[in-house]
Amino acid sequence: MAIIEQDPKSLTPHEDRHQRRDTDGDPYALLTVDDVAALLKVSKSWVYEHTRARGVPRAERLPHLKIGKYVRFEPHAVLAFIHRKCRVA
Repeated sequence: MAIIEQDPKSLTPHEDRHQRRDTDGDPYALLTVDDVAALLKVSKSWVYEHTRARGVPRAERLPHLKIGKYVRFEPHAVLAFIHRKCRVA
């Protein structure tokens, strides 16, 4: 997985702690909670909350994989979730 170098002044608050990863070249790349939070510009707790939202149909939750104690995300599934949740104003 390649690391994208950026000017530190152009990073968002989530990205200044973690460099963004370029996953386009790796079909098996999985995103971490930090990666998804940075992508969506939300907190890590929001990401965790939307993976386990009780009372919400599983199809409407943020799609994720559990690998032992770790939560990982497939980039294409996160993008599909974003497209499903987008509303045209």
